[in-house]
Amino acid sequence: MGRSIAATAALAALAAVCGCTVQGADGKGNSPVHITLPSSKAPSPETGSGSGSDDKPSATPSTKSGAPVLWSPGDSGTGVRELQARLRQVDWLFDGPTGTYDDLTQKAVEGFQGKRGLPKTGETDTVTWQRLKKMTHEPGKWELYLMGGQPAGAPDPRCMSGRVLCIDKSTRTLRWMVDGRTVSEMSVRFGATGTPTRDGVFQVYWKSRHHFSTLYDSSMPYAMFFSGGQAVHYSYDFAARGYSGASHGCVNVRDEAAIADLYAQVRNGDKVVVYW
Repeated sequence: MGRSIAATAALAALAAVCGCTVQGADGKGNSPVHITLPSSKAPSPETGSGSGSDDKPSATPSTKSGAPVLWSPGDSGTGVRELQARLRQVDWLFDGPTGTYDDLTQKAVEGFQGKRGLPKTGETDTVTWQRLKKMTHEPGKWELYLMGGQPAGAPDPRCMSGRVLCIDKSTRTLRWMVDGRTVSEMSVRFGATGTPTRDGVFQVYWKSRHHFSTLYDSSMPYAMFFSGGQAVHYSYDFAARGYSGASHGCVNVRDEAAIADLYAQVRNGDKVVVYW
């Protein structure tokens, strides 16, 4: 018993000094690890009143500018998501992409149009779209899902029994599963190239509600440690910047309400599966 207590104390001390915090993928502020640029095909279409396709969006005549309109307020879909990602590239939009043409997107389009002498309709017509495309590059997968929202894939077979934090690096999602049933899921991000999040099967060995990393001088609320100094925890930076940053190995969660609820349910000894 004494030896077990000493081992637990040693692990806790290690986590207190190791911890993790945000950084660029290569430590120089560049894009985070595991980014892959897709082909010209966009991710799976999202349903909604918009075109539902990035390649050949339906267009209707505009009563304001005379050019065919591709997307307008109230529309949704992968085309709108790409529009938002491109607006972010030229610093006209700072939220999302969400895939929904909301008031922020409308204002961003108006600003972009006004800056270039186009009619400020707030609708994305063919002239506005072509001008924006010439100034930007085709968004990669994690530019399109910068703030999360990628659908979770099928859980790993190792997640199908017991109480498990099932963490999928491919879709950047965390499932909280009990006896094969998904209780909740949330978007997550991982370590950069030089400090990758470890793959494998682990156990939660220590929980620290108000944890602070002395190594990286960073707050790690709702920390659930599973491998040395690596933990699942809430990240203020992830909530603000999305996948523009990365951790030093931890699994970051951006939804504070979701991880607060998760933290209350998870126990020491629960399984953690991290996989591709």
